[in-house]
Amino acid sequence: MNSERAPRPMAPLIDIPAGEIVLRDEGTRTHWKVELAGFGLAPHPVTRELYAAVMGAPLAASVARRQPVTEVSWIDAIRFCNRLSLSAGLEPCYSRIDEPDAHEVSCDWEADGYRLPSEAEWEYACRAGSVHTRYGELDEIAWHRGNSGDTVHDVATRTPNGWGLHDMIGNVWEWCWDVYDPQVYGPYRVFRGAGAFDPPRACRASCRRKSHPTFRIDDLGFRLARSA
Repeated sequence: MNSERAPRPMAPLIDIPAGEIVLRDEGTRTHWKVELAGFGLAPHPVTRELYAAVMGAPLAASVARRQPVTEVSWIDAIRFCNRLSLSAGLEPCYSRIDEPDAHEVSCDWEADGYRLPSEAEWEYACRAGSVHTRYGELDEIAWHRGNSGDTVHDVATRTPNGWGLHDMIGNVWEWCWDVYDPQVYGPYRVFRGAGAFDPPRACRASCRRKSHPTFRIDDLGFRLARSA
């Protein structure tokens, strides 16, 4: 067998139980309840090492392989998900991914491949049953402005939440599937979780931010999910 075509090992995920979450938008002072089926979620953001392996981009020897990949757009992230799905012999979730503003991208939630979590899945998993601002003491669970030394750190070096998920708060923001508010912001997509350069007020389970799906920055990455 040609080793270059052999399926890659599937990324390990943590099983998240079914439940519900109330999302809140602080700007508009609105809230809405979402019912969720069970799903799988990666224990930490996608690393530079995994991203490079799947996308076929060599890493320089000086690159910190266990750091979260950053400088990736929302479109980069869904392309990665599709490529990883194919390499693992799974059905890709995303179609029509080449449209520049991502207006036409669709997600097959029944497919067994990798995808981004929905915003509701992300916050539900982040809280892991907690109703508090954070799932633990900030310095213990997160790399943020006060303790990061203004740099992104290796994944899974802070205390996980109750479901075994690391870096849900701090280190890097994480793209989610959802459009933020199409009537006001057009194709802007949601990202969650805060990063290594953010103050404590941003490091909350409920904090929401958004940008264009082509946006890239040095503290924004993503995490893998799969439908059950």
